[in-house]
Amino acid sequence: MKTEILAPCGGRESLEAAVRCGADAVYLGTKDFNARRNADNFENGELAGVVSYCHERGVRVYLTLNTLLSDVELKEAYAFVENAMQSGVDAFIVQDLGLAKMIRERFPTARLHASTQCSVNSPDGFKALEEMGFCRAVLPREMSLDEIREIRKSTDMELEIFVHGALCMCVSGQCYLSSLLGGRSGNRGLCAQPCRLAFSADETKSCDLSLKDLSLISRINDLSAEGVISFKIEGRMKRPEYVAAAVTACKKAVEGRFEESDGEVLRSVFSRSGFTDGYLTGKRQNMFGTRQKEDVVAAQGVLKQLSQLYSKETQSVPADFEFICKSGEPVRLTVKTQRKTVETSAEPPEAALNRAVTKEEIEQRLSKLGGTPYYLNKIDITLDEGLNLPARTLNALRREAVESLGITEVSSFEQKPYEEINPREIRSEPYFTASFSSASQIPEKHPFKRVFLPIWSKDEDFIKTKAGVQLPRGLFSSEERLKKELSHLKEIGVTMALCSNLGAYKTARDLGFEAYGGFGLNVFNSLSARQINSPILSFELTAEQANIINAEDTGVIVYGRLPVMLCRNCPIKNRIGCEKCKKHGVLTDRKGYKFPVKCSSYPCVEILNSVPLVMSDRMHEVHTDFAHFVFTDESRTEVEKIIRMYKNGAQPSGEFTRGLYYRGVK
Repeated sequence: MKTEILAPCGGRESLEAAVRCGADAVYLGTKDFNARRNADNFENGELAGVVSYCHERGVRVYLTLNTLLSDVELKEAYAFVENAMQSGVDAFIVQDLGLAKMIRERFPTARLHASTQCSVNSPDGFKALEEMGFCRAVLPREMSLDEIREIRKSTDMELEIFVHGALCMCVSGQCYLSSLLGGRSGNRGLCAQPCRLAFSADETKSCDLSLKDLSLISRINDLSAEGVISFKIEGRMKRPEYVAAAVTACKKAVEGRFEESDGEVLRSVFSRSGFTDGYLTGKRQNMFGTRQKEDVVAAQGVLKQLSQLYSKETQSVPADFEFICKSGEPVRLTVKTQRKTVETSAEPPEAALNRAVTKEEIEQRLSKLGGTPYYLNKIDITLDEGLNLPARTLNALRREAVESLGITEVSSFEQKPYEEINPREIRSEPYFTASFSSASQIPEKHPFKRVFLPIWSKDEDFIKTKAGVQLPRGLFSSEERLKKELSHLKEIGVTMALCSNLGAYKTARDLGFEAYGGFGLNVFNSLSARQINSPILSFELTAEQANIINAEDTGVIVYGRLPVMLCRNCPIKNRIGCEKCKKHGVLTDRKGYKFPVKCSSYPCVEILNSVPLVMSDRMHEVHTDFAHFVFTDESRTEVEKIIRMYKNGAQPSGEFTRGLYYRGVK
């Protein structure tokens, strides 16, 4: 496939802006199951018309199904996919591994694109996606050019990358800030963007989680040279003028015509204190910014100019005409585009009484294609002498041919019936597992069937506690190091690995570990759970939803400070530096709540919730196979106290949360 410019479409006007400005493909969603549910989006009934409009103009359509789905939603998603296949969409962008499994098994000819929400950031992760049937994956925004090269070498999948638009502080798919603070889940398409508010490392009410917008448009050809084929613009919530500006700039970049003035137009239409390319270059010190008054004012001067870029139909599709007009034979017009060939005909021509029709007149009539997406590329006219052909006949032939070209013919596809997922029966009392930050926290006697320590723990700690190893969620450029450390741990007798990342899960299994699924895999339904060994289910599920997941050996987190973000760019380091932090960083929000920031020897830092999740007095409502405890900064004495609380069903004291187990997420 040649270089693809992939544009966002939140509504009809944005769709027209993208197509008319030269996008090769668009991605869009309907009212449900997509990561921008607050965009205008499209009705299911509109989808066939949208696909027809795009395909007529040589533009591919990728449908976003990039949210997590519960068991009760999978049947509706099946009907949704069926309608999309009948409408002729070219691919589905998917986050949920259970949904991907359902599409792959029920609709074998469907093309699957792995959303960046899959949180895959290592070579083994991309290999795992390929094994799961994905033909394309969206690269994480946090990757450097060297890391992209590493991924390209590891997989035959098509690679797609965001080159312009909003940049989240958190690694995609690993943000729970909006859901835990307000019940609006980014993994479900309703992120409220609380990260754009004040979260300060030095209590000055600075916005230390707000990044500038990304722009790599000037680097498109560099990225293309590294094997990336699709260049994606973020912005399904943005206005159509933004889409027009970004598509136009990308097209210029692909053609080697991008200039500094094009960057200024992009900044004017929307930015947050300008743009950044810090992740690609590895220079992450100056990536933070907020939407300023001058950013808003700048847009007013360019909107009218940009709207003119897509105000009229663009004749972008070359059409080859073959016209045959012979005495005694029907008049025939054949029109061929790259996508389709059509033929129309009229009654045989009559002999001319006065002046015969000429080839020049025929070409002039047939080339009147204004208001259509076609332009006359070349024409071959066979014309006998002395014939009369009225203008109305030529016009009718042209109109009929153009109308026929616009009719989308959907290829047949294989489909299998939906298989119902029955709720699992209520289980008995769950057994306990736990992860610890340090071996010093682990009591000599404890109730945990499995315990895990971070990979950077000492050998003697693993041996003494018989612990498994907890692997990092953010592995950027660290897979080889991970493999070496795991191989060593295996030699000293470590057999279990807790993995919250698809790449880490594959790495551990390939090295012979008994791999267990962590919360970061976002297991939200039974089909996802059946693909992972003993998964810790997503804590965005309600307790009721988690209890009925129909898969073997599933668990939920019942204690601990839940992570709200996984970040490659440390907000503490950016604001006050590592020397002042001394590994005890804290972010303070506008209400005074404090969120601990935990760093590690691997590429990412974790931001934890301000209060712990506690379920000690509600364990009679937990009916998963096991219950998992997450200990971060508790002392051994505090751990022992917490264990007693859960044994006795004691009510918690102090500040705590029930998480989302009763209120759920939207």
